[in-house]
Amino acid sequence: MKKKIVLLSVLFTAFVCLSANPYKAEKYKEPKILISHESDHSLKSFALSEENEEPEIPLEEKINKLYRKFETLNTSMPSRVSFQYAMRGYYDLEEKGKLKNKILTIVDFSLASTEKRMWVLDMNDYSVLFNTVVAHGRGTGGNFAKNFSNVANSHKSSLGFYLTAETYIGKHGLSLRMDGLEKDINDNARSRYIVIHGADYATPGFAKRIGRLGRSYGCPSVPPKFSKKIINTIKEKSVFFIYYPSQKYLETSTFLNTKTA
Repeated sequence: MKKKIVLLSVLFTAFVCLSANPYKAEKYKEPKILISHESDHSLKSFALSEENEEPEIPLEEKINKLYRKFETLNTSMPSRVSFQYAMRGYYDLEEKGKLKNKILTIVDFSLASTEKRMWVLDMNDYSVLFNTVVAHGRGTGGNFAKNFSNVANSHKSSLGFYLTAETYIGKHGLSLRMDGLEKDINDNARSRYIVIHGADYATPGFAKRIGRLGRSYGCPSVPPKFSKKIINTIKEKSVFFIYYPSQKYLETSTFLNTKTA
């Protein structure tokens, strides 16, 4: 009898517990981890991109690839060495947000004045827009440029990197001001009135008669036939680079500084 009472008591208690906790009646279900297909895809993509991500291309290799692209599309290009130096400054200025006009002009004063030693490059479509002769300062040399200065009234050209600025009408017609970007190398350009303009002495015909181009007071003068087009193409914050294989310049340049490069 006691066993029956105990059994009934246990059954009654179990019944009350089950009634009080309805969750006991449900079967246990494995909790689900909800990951959307989109999230799963993103994770897989991230993993694949991490796995397949290529190392960053060294700067010199990047510049060499760009030079080959220009070479493929154009019949005339500046020397590889002048282009390599020019691009180091161009990338630096681009990274700092200094450029508004993605044009690069390279003047190679290691070449004779009778040669077409100025190139205007469009960095958007890798085309050479102009390739022409350009004069140097009368204090810089005869047919070949040799001496450079940042000093007023020296009548010498200045090397290095410039940003083109605003235009104005002067005694040579439409002219373009430039700001030298390298301290003690060309930063007096504006105060020295070093500008781009057309000049009758800066033409192949003049060079043929005299044996060299005429010379300026330090300005990179160009043929009047192309001057307006060149100026309107490169004005308003594009890079203008004057190159010469001067060890002193390469070691002190703000952008190149081969002593620490």
